Parts: sequence; structure tokens; C-alpha cells
Amino acid sequence: MTDTVRAQYEAFPYPERKPTDERKRLITGSPSLPVEMDHWLWGGARNWSQPLKALVAGGGTGDALIQLAQKLTDAGRPYDITYLDLSQASRRIAEKRAEVRKLQGITFITGSLLDAGEYGPFDYIDCCGVLHHLPDPQAGFDALSAALKPDGGMGLMVYAPHGRAGVYPLQDAFNAALKDLPPEKQLKAAKRIFDRLPDAHPFKRNTRVVDHKNGDAGFYDLLLHSQDRPFTITELVGALNMAGLDYAGAPEPMLYDPVPLLGATPDLDPVQQMQLAEDLRGTFKTHIAYARPKGQVIAPPYNDPEAIPHLRDVEASVLAAHVAKGKGVTIDTAGEAFSFDIPARAAELIARVDGKRSIADIARSDADRDVWVTVESALCGAGMMHYSKVLV
Repeated sequence: MTDTVRAQYEAFPYPERKPTDERKRLITGSPSLPVEMDHWLWGGARNWSQPLKALVAGGGTGDALIQLAQKLTDAGRPYDITYLDLSQASRRIAEKRAEVRKLQGITFITGSLLDAGEYGPFDYIDCCGVLHHLPDPQAGFDALSAALKPDGGMGLMVYAPHGRAGVYPLQDAFNAALKDLPPEKQLKAAKRIFDRLPDAHPFKRNTRVVDHKNGDAGFYDLLLHSQDRPFTITELVGALNMAGLDYAGAPEPMLYDPVPLLGATPDLDPVQQMQLAEDLRGTFKTHIAYARPKGQVIAPPYNDPEAIPHLRDVEASVLAAHVAKGKGVTIDTAGEAFSFDIPARAAELIARVDGKRSIADIARSDADRDVWVTVESALCGAGMMHYSKVLV
């Protein structure tokens, strides 16, 4: 990472966070939710009694670190997490957040993710919003891959081009006009220029990008970054493959399926189908993905009687009550509504989901298991349900 980028994050740690806010909320998201990690990386069957040795590479102000440590603490599972970032200002915020929550088992290191191998090997690596800012992103993919255990996995996020329409011309313009100024003066000048931009500018018409409205750090990271390249899903899978990794899945796999838009299955390989979906939808701001060493991808345990489902972001009783009305389920994500025909009878099955019961305990008859398939298809496809034994 260049000195210019390092100076940015010393001046404007990103994302903007107040450590005292940890007393009233936990920020959650993909990747690095333990149940989601288990679902995509270990077939929903990881032995969580064994400590998870994890790396948060380019940890910033600590969102992924705090989420992972708190979720494992809540589940009573052992862990050893290494936080690694070049920005001392960001590290201080992450440390204070962990201190407020009294989280243990964390080692804080100021350094480059290119040196990740010095601290591993790791069962799991989180790397969100960092690889696309490296002078040589492939070197970052390679370094993280080399730091993984043979049965380990990675959760990562990189920017995608289509949903960030208008961002890159503005980055180019601001960097050309303001590159000789220190970060604080760049920000002030860019805000003045931004206010003069025509309403027809592609960025101002892009309602899906809002980071510039979320404080100075968000504005700077989005529009003044000096080193930022997006990845299509094809480019992301290619970078993973070059690093000796295979793509293992995405939190919302239905978004990468072009069939609902085409009305038919195209004669394309899996990556080409995902790219077609990305191009047709045109809304992806990021790609969030899980990856495993080549040849080691384990499919999620769909319809496996021993698999244990967990719901995400909804209470089982609330979802069951909705399904009982017989109207199916509609899920809104990425600016698109997906509707699923889940029979009312599925309500009693959904009500039994508690993160401890297996499918065999939930769907006890052949008829129940037929109904469960409709629940699984809808909720797993939308990222609302995952399989994991983290609580067992």
C-alpha cells in the first residue's frame, strides 16, 4: 500500500466508528459471521470446540474483528484472532472497541497483509475492502492464500464496477486536480467542487452509493481514494484461481443466478452465468465471496438430515407467523424483489429452527422433508438461513 493511501487512513480512519457505540449495538454483516462461514467453508460441520485461529487482514476500524470475536464469545467458542492493518489510527479505534466489549483472544499488529504468512497459518482469513486498494492486488491474494491452512477458508469483499457508476471518473478528476494537497485540504476542496457538479452527473444519479453522505471518512474513501480498482465476478474468480484458491460461494447466491431474468438456463459455465447475472442486474457495488484452497471446496449440506439450520436477521416465530398466512415470502435485496412460494404448512417447521435442532428433528416425515426443500431453497438462496454446528 502506498504512502498516500497510508496517509489517508491515518487522517481518516475508515469506516468512521465511535468505540463507545459498542455499548449499544453490534455491527454485523457478511462475510465473517460464524454460521455463514461454516455453511460455505466447512459444510456446516466444523468442530467449534477447536479454537478458530483467524486473521483479519486490513482490519480498519474493526467491524469484522468485533463481529467475529463477539459472535464466538457469545457462542462460548474458543478463538485466537490476529488483527493486521497499516494504519495506527485505525488500529487504535479497533483496540478501543474491543476494550469496551471486554473481548479477549485478540492480537493487534500494525503491518502489511503481504506479510500475513509470518503470523499464520490460519483456519480463517477475513479481508474486506482492502485488496482492491493494493498496488498489486494479485500479490495480496497470493499472500493471503499462502497464510491459510490446507483446510482453511477465506471471506473477502472487493468492489464491483457496475453499482459504482460515476465513482471512478470522479476519483480520477479529484486526484488530478488535488493530488498535491494534504488529505484534509483535499477533502475541503473536493466537497466544494462536488457541490458544483451537474445533477446529471452519473454519480449524482447513482442512488445506491451513499458513503459520501456518511461523514468525512466515507467521502474521502469513496471519491478521493488514490488507489482503487473494481473487480467483475469473472476477475475475482480469476484472481482467486491464480492464488491457488477456488470460489466457494456468496452470501446471497440467488443474485448470481441469471435464470429468473432470462426465463431459461443459458448454455454457459458457472462463472459465465454469474457474470451474466452481474451484467444484467447492473447493481452490484461489491462482491462478497468465500474461498477455499484449490480442490477443497465443500458444498453446503443441503437437505442433509444432520445439518443444523440457523436463521439470520429474523426471529423464527416472526417468519413462521408470516409464512402461516399462505402468501409465501418476498425478499428485497440489492434493489430487486425475489418471491418464493413457501407453503403455509412450512410455518410449523420454521418455528422449530433454533440453531440446535437438525433437519431430522425439524422435518420428521417424508412430507415434512418435501416442504423443507422449499424453505431451504428460498432462505439459503437469499442468505437468510445457513447450516452450522457452532451452538452444538
